[in-house]
Order: sequence, then structure tokens, then C-alpha cells
Amino acid sequence: MKPSLAKGTRDFTSLEVSRRKYIINILQKNFELFGFQPLETPSFENLSTLTGKYGEEGDRLIFKILNSSINEAKDEKKVQMQNDFQKALDKPFSSENLTDKALRYDLTVPFARFVAMNHGKLTFPYKRYQIQPVWRADRPQKGRFREFYQCDADVVGSESLWQEVDLVQLYLKSFAELKVSVTIHINNRKILSGLAEYAGITDKLIDFTVALDKLDKIGKDGVVKELLESGISQESIDKLDFLFTQSNDALENLLLLKEKFAGNEIGLKGVEELEFVITQSLNLGVDIQNLVFDITLARGLDYYTGAIFEVKADEAQMGSIGGGGRYDNLTEVFGVKNVPGIGISFGLDRIYLVMEELNLFPEDATSNVEYLFANFGGEETFGSFKIDCSVKRERNFCRIVS
Repeated sequence: MKPSLAKGTRDFTSLEVSRRKYIINILQKNFELFGFQPLETPSFENLSTLTGKYGEEGDRLIFKILNSSINEAKDEKKVQMQNDFQKALDKPFSSENLTDKALRYDLTVPFARFVAMNHGKLTFPYKRYQIQPVWRADRPQKGRFREFYQCDADVVGSESLWQEVDLVQLYLKSFAELKVSVTIHINNRKILSGLAEYAGITDKLIDFTVALDKLDKIGKDGVVKELLESGISQESIDKLDFLFTQSNDALENLLLLKEKFAGNEIGLKGVEELEFVITQSLNLGVDIQNLVFDITLARGLDYYTGAIFEVKADEAQMGSIGGGGRYDNLTEVFGVKNVPGIGISFGLDRIYLVMEELNLFPEDATSNVEYLFANFGGEETFGSFKIDCSVKRERNFCRIVS
């Protein structure tokens, strides 16, 4: 049998591992510099923990784990499980008889679950970073894998908009050290809710945001087609046509929204929040070219409630290489209320591809050889081992091989 890899997965050579570590080390250093503490969670979670948090499309991409207890079940239940398994061969399954666990889809929902389970032990605001793999049953393509790493930084227990400003600084500092020129696209889910109210499609908010989030992939015509197919009228779509002709001036676009949102409380709240984040970031020296108000940015995850971010490389065609946002209600689904949160993620695998394409890896990112011995025989071998062990002992990692 010819060996092969599962679709959407990869092997990493020593060169690739070293380069990935180079990226991770820079991100980890900055996470800790900004006050974040490390956390790790299990590779798989209870299925109920994950489902219903990512929207309908996200739920379809969750890798479910087949229960291993089918052979241990009693006769009647075993027959039912076997019948369910046969049905599952023809269509996606969700029966608890077959699966009650799944590989994690992202790091945010498991983090919210952790906070809910440990909120009595945590000091708020609690800042954590997490660097681990996630899995999605997506269609593999360039920059999109079924197994990939996310590098997350989140803050829970604070409603302060200064957290958004701080995360903008974290993004820009990290990418500057990686020498990747980026633009941070920013929007606010309250603005999107305000737009839905303005167009009279509040009941179609999810359909609206899911379609809008695909603008860079399917274009205006594709978005309009999806909106029509979801039952949104042409009249409502016409009212939203200005979304596709925004100027390059973020504050000018916000001013236009203020006029359209007259009497629209949630929309005006979103404009106010976004105006604060952009203004304070600019006051701290952020270049206006690096921070763009993108009114069509929606991000497809249902749990966002406020600011949303997406980071794109300026010199490579790769889609987003980072993203995140505010999620003030996520722990409520786990029974813990009033724990606001916000977080961002760096896409390690896409960042790697961008840096490789642009030749941004320094030579010393992969070289860790400091000395080399020439071996001419047994006596020389012993001598080289003796020196080698002496150096390692000084660095506290000498290993005696018997």
C-alpha cells in the first residue's frame, strides 16, 4: 500500500519546524510582554461545548469523533448504535449514540468553557495566550488546511475599549518584528446590526452578515445573489448599496453612518465604539494606512458582539492572516453571565506561507549549530564527546549515553 497523508494535513521538515518556531517565539515573547499568561486545553471537547457557537456553516465543519463504546453497549443499545452508524454512512451524523465529542474548531470557545469552569479562581481581567492546533473539515486549498495552528491572545472580564486599542498595538508590533507589512481591517458587529435595522432586515441579520463576509471571495454580485436567495428584498439591498462604495477615509465613512443611523441606537453605539478605537490608536502613533475601517467586514462567527478585526498582508495574496473580536456573551451559554471578552488570533500557517513567499525568514532562524568536530578515529571520537558533554553540562542539558 502506497503511504499518503490525509487531505488538509502536512508533514514538517526540520527547516519548516525551525521556521515555525521562529514565528512562535516572536509571538510568544510579545504575548508575555503585553501581560498574557499561557494556557493549554484538550485537543477534543464535548460536542455540546462546540456546536451552536460558530453558526450553521461553522457547525458543519466540526470534526466529530466516533464513539468507541459501540462494542461495549448492551444488546438493545448496540443495535440502535449500529443502525445509526449505517445511516451515518449516507449523511452527516449528530446522534449522541454515535458521537458526543469533537476536535476543537478554534481556541476561543474552549477558552470560554475554561473560564466558565474556573471563574471563581481567576482574577479579572484575565489575559491568556494559547498556541495550539485546531481542526476544521474544510475544503483544502492554498492557505486553508484541515489541521492548522492558531496563536490566540484573549482578555476576559473587561468592557474597556482600551483592550481593543491594546490588541491593535499587539498586532502591529508582532508583524513589524516578523517584517510582514499588514493592514488591520476593523468593524463592529453593532454597526452590522444597525445596518440590518436600517434596511429593515433585522430578522435576517445572520444571513446578511454571512453573505457580506464573503465579499472579497465572491464580489458584490455574489453577495447580492446570496442576499436575494435568503429572502432579502431588492428594496432592502438597494438601501445597503452604499456599503460597496466606501471612501478610504475611515472617519468620513463613520460620519456618513451617523447620518444614516439617526435614531438607530445600536448602530450609533457601534459607531461610537469604533470611533474611539480608531481615534485612540491614531493618537498612539498608528499609521492610518495600517488601520482601515471596513464596513463590509463581518466575520462569520456568531459569537462576536462588538469590535471585529481581520489582518491582511500587504504584499501577498493570502486572505486573512489574523482575526478576532469582542464576544461579551460567550460564557453565558456555559451558565456564567457578565464575563465580557475580546481576543485576536494569529494564523501561524498563513503567516509562514507569506514569509516564505516574500523571503522574510532570516538565515539564523534555522541554524543552531555552534561547533563541528572532525572525527578521525576512536580516540578523537572520545575527545569530541568529552568536549561536547562539557559544553552541554555548562548549559544544564548534558545527557550520558550508556
